[in-house]
Amino acid sequence: MKKITKIGGGQISRYFRLGKILHLATFAVPWILVCALLSTCAAQEKKRVAVLNFDYGTVQSSSSALFGSNVDVGKGISDFLTEKLVHDGRYSVIERSALDKVLGEQNFANSDRADSATAAKIGRVLGVDAVIVGTITKFGRDDEATTVSGAALGGVASRIGFGGVQKRKSKAVVGVTARLVDTRTAEILAAVSGAGESTRSGASLLGAGGSAVGGAYNMTSKNFSESLLGEAVHRAVNSVGEQLDQQAAALPMHKIEITGVVADVSSNTLILNVGSKSGVRVGDTPEVSRPVRTITDPQTGKVIKTIISKVGTATVTEVDELSATATYNGADSAKVGDTVKIVH
Repeated sequence: MKKITKIGGGQISRYFRLGKILHLATFAVPWILVCALLSTCAAQEKKRVAVLNFDYGTVQSSSSALFGSNVDVGKGISDFLTEKLVHDGRYSVIERSALDKVLGEQNFANSDRADSATAAKIGRVLGVDAVIVGTITKFGRDDEATTVSGAALGGVASRIGFGGVQKRKSKAVVGVTARLVDTRTAEILAAVSGAGESTRSGASLLGAGGSAVGGAYNMTSKNFSESLLGEAVHRAVNSVGEQLDQQAAALPMHKIEITGVVADVSSNTLILNVGSKSGVRVGDTPEVSRPVRTITDPQTGKVIKTIISKVGTATVTEVDELSATATYNGADSAKVGDTVKIVH
């Protein structure tokens, strides 16, 4: 006779729960892996953007009156927006140093940078999918003064017949517009605007931020951020940044292809005839190839196709405006005249 072992209800419950946990764990593991892969893909698909200095020509006189000198508030707004977009994580934002270097090399005038076509050219050199350009439409004070009647004050003021006392509130106002420009087509993909206000009784717009010296006022300082004007700037920029975040998914991602030739060969060091002006960056890995055969039309004798063979790759170690230095690696030796291709 087989021995029957009795199992209490609590034991059954524990076995059931254990089986359920094991089942769920077995089912969940593949999904955990899928989610991890999806998260990685999403991170890799971030669109690259550059934020150019905002145009502040329409508010230059009012901002100069506030700061005591001509402060580049367009750069300050651009820095705030860059920080906002980096924090939100919807875009991959080009570093400020790389942007300034390209702008210096390309020698674009400040007045031209707000133009969509010029912005697209700058973006192509930087290898980004879109450029954000903008204008500051309002930057300054809009103070309010209200009169409080003697009766409302009561007491002695009412009895001696005071007509009223003025109470002044300091009010900072900031207005910003921004455009998202496709670097491939110069098409304006989105146009957004943001406004910010901050009001306090008897407060200074700049607080304890001090005055500017030679246009070097630090708009990213804590003192400015906590001032009335700083609060208004943050609110306007946050509004613009949130609207741009909503456009990230719809922004097309472009691959930029740079082609050139090997201009010089010294051992495994190559000099390429394309540089930063064409969008080449340190760390790029150009493919080196050469034509091995041409096919001609038997009727016209014209070349209709060139067969290209890859001979190796290189890593760019140094870049100037018109050339790049690269370290070559390949089974066959590179030659002057070999073609190079870089894809961003």
